[in-house]
Amino acid sequence: MDRRTVLVLGGGVGGLVAAGILRRELDPEDRVILVERSGLHTFSPSLLWLMIGSRTKAQVTRDLGPSLARRGIELRRGEVTEIDPQRRRVVVAGEELAGEAMVVALGAALVPERIPGLPEAGGNFYTVEGALQVHGEVSRLQAGHLAVVVSDVPFKCPAAPYEAAMLLEHMLRRRRVRDRVAVTVYAAEPAPMAVAGPAVSHGVVEAVRQRGIDYRPGLKLSRVDASARRLHFEGGEVAEFDVLAAIPPHAAPEVVAASRLAGPGGWIPADPATCETRFENVFAIGDVTTVPLKLGKPLPKAGVFAHGQAEAVAHTVAARLRGRGREQRFEGRGECFVEMGGGVAGFARGNFYAEPLPQVQMFRAGRHWHAAKVAFERNWWHTWL
Repeated sequence: MDRRTVLVLGGGVGGLVAAGILRRELDPEDRVILVERSGLHTFSPSLLWLMIGSRTKAQVTRDLGPSLARRGIELRRGEVTEIDPQRRRVVVAGEELAGEAMVVALGAALVPERIPGLPEAGGNFYTVEGALQVHGEVSRLQAGHLAVVVSDVPFKCPAAPYEAAMLLEHMLRRRRVRDRVAVTVYAAEPAPMAVAGPAVSHGVVEAVRQRGIDYRPGLKLSRVDASARRLHFEGGEVAEFDVLAAIPPHAAPEVVAASRLAGPGGWIPADPATCETRFENVFAIGDVTTVPLKLGKPLPKAGVFAHGQAEAVAHTVAARLRGRGREQRFEGRGECFVEMGGGVAGFARGNFYAEPLPQVQMFRAGRHWHAAKVAFERNWWHTWL
C-alpha cells in the first residue's frame, strides 16, 4: 500500500480540527503533517477573557508539539514561504513538503501598520500581548475615554468588538470608576453582525447601549496620533481617547496573496459546499477564504465556520484517498456566544446559506449562555489538544 501524505497549513481552529479528523480517518501508515509558524495554538475566543483578567496567558495558549505527537500528527514549525497548489507543494523554513492533498487554513494576517500610528498606540486585543496590554491600561484607568475601534472590514469574529466593549465596561464598574470613564465603540461597519440579519444586529446594538456605551457605526479609521491620543477617521471626524482597544486591519497572508490560489483582495475563493479551490484536492477553510453568500456579502470570518468546514473537508479528503467512505459538504450553519459582562452572555445560531437571506436566531441573554461558553472552552482543549 502506498503511503499518502496530507498537508495542513495552519494550527488554528480549522487546521487543528482538520488534522485531528484526518489522523483518525486515514490509514495508520498515512502521514498528516500540520505546519504552524509558531508551534503554538492560541484559543482566540478566550482572548476576550484574557483582556479582562479572567484568564492567564498560559490558559489561552498551548504548545502543539506534545499533543500532536501523541495523536500521530507530524508538526513542522516554520513560516510557509511558497505554495504551489498545482503540485500540492509548499516550502517551509527552506524545506519542501508535498502531498496528495492540501488543506490551507492560514487564517487572516493582522496588519496594524496599514494605519499610521496604530502600532504605536497599541491596544490590539486580537493578540495575546495586545489583550494583556489593554488589561493593564484599563486596570490603571481612573477617568477619561475608553475607545473600542473596528478599524476596517473584513475582520474575524464579528461579535468581538461589541463583546469587548461590554466586558470592559463591566470591568470599569467592578473597579468603581465607570461614572468617570466614557466608553465608545467606533466601527467601520454600518451595523454589528449584519450578515446575521437586522434582528440580531439590533439586539447587539441595544445590549451595548443599555450599558451606557456610545455606538458610532460607519467610521473607518485613517490614522492615529499616538502621542496626542487622538483618532482620525475618514471624512474628517476626530475623537480623543485615553485607552484604546482596537481591531487592526486584516489581510490575506502574503504567501497566499502571492500564490495562484489568490482571488480578489488576496483571499482564496473556495466552493461554498466542498471548500475545494480551483486546484484538485487543494482545499481552503476559515478566515483565509472568501465565500460569497446570496445576499452579496461574504460568509463572516469566524472560528465556528472554520470548524465546520474542517470537518467536511477532512472527511472528504479521507474518502478520496482511501477510495471508500462518503465525501461531506459544509452546510453554512454556525453559532456564536456574545459575552456581555458580569457572567451574562447571549447566543445566536442559524443557517448562513439559507436563501434568499441567512436565517439566524438570537436567544435571550442569560448566565446559562456564559456557562455554556466556559464549557465550550473546556471541551475544546480536551478534544483537540
